[in-house]
Amino acid sequence: MNKNLTVIVLTYNEELHLARCLTSVKTLASEIVVVDSFSTDKTQEIARTFGAKVTTHEFKNQADQFNWALDNVSLAGEWILRLDADEYLLPELAEEIKARIGNVGSSKDHGSFDDQNIVGFYLRRRVIFMGRWIRHGGYYPTLILRLFRNGKGRSEVREMDEHIVVSEGQTQTFENDFVDENLRSLHWWTAKHNDFSTREARERIKEEEEHMEIQEDPLGSQTERKRWWKMAVYMNLPLFWRAFGYFFYRYFLRLGFLDGKEGLIFHFLQGGWHQFLIDAKIYEQEKGQSYKAEEE
Repeated sequence: MNKNLTVIVLTYNEELHLARCLTSVKTLASEIVVVDSFSTDKTQEIARTFGAKVTTHEFKNQADQFNWALDNVSLAGEWILRLDADEYLLPELAEEIKARIGNVGSSKDHGSFDDQNIVGFYLRRRVIFMGRWIRHGGYYPTLILRLFRNGKGRSEVREMDEHIVVSEGQTQTFENDFVDENLRSLHWWTAKHNDFSTREARERIKEEEEHMEIQEDPLGSQTERKRWWKMAVYMNLPLFWRAFGYFFYRYFLRLGFLDGKEGLIFHFLQGGWHQFLIDAKIYEQEKGQSYKAEEE
């Protein structure tokens, strides 16, 4: 057990996944905090069997819920690890975290700069879809900042595609993976992404007008490069056609077809259908705005 680490998990009706998630961190964390959105299943009961501190708060979006936990829950750990309930650490990553953060700030030399300056770590995400590891299409590894010093990080205030940003210092990347594997049906997955597309459509309209906390940089971190590609390239392409182009890029140019039938389903739905649906909802909103303007 690492006395320096608090794990935060946001939940709503996650009895299917939560035990798997908490099992992967139970020997690593000194404190587990579950922020629940008033689940009606056994989520809270399962969390308590792992000794988790359970608190409830009305859900608005992931960013708001996570920042609420940072601001309103007493967190004992020097380091904070944020996980979704359908995610879990591979044993190799758990051991790497245990060894690494226990030495950050010590006299041991772990890099080319003072470890006291390290305030965050990027984790490598491995997506499992319909039982298959999605290795291609530019989807692996996705680097996500999930581990940071208490008081040094917060989530961007966004409805979708939110990332943790650190206020100062430097970051490093772990070598091993955590896994994103939702066990629910394809019916559930498409319904979820239909909801996501509504939020993403609103967010993309806002992005054209507002400053983002993570800057676009074609030479920066993976997250900054993706933001640059999204804002400088993708968002300037025509509605609808860009969704087809993105699917072609992922499935053919980035070799998504090597992920088999599961990969075809995933890349088409997530990289094509989902993006097309976002554009359709942007178009719908633009038409609604124009109709309102005409009525006025």
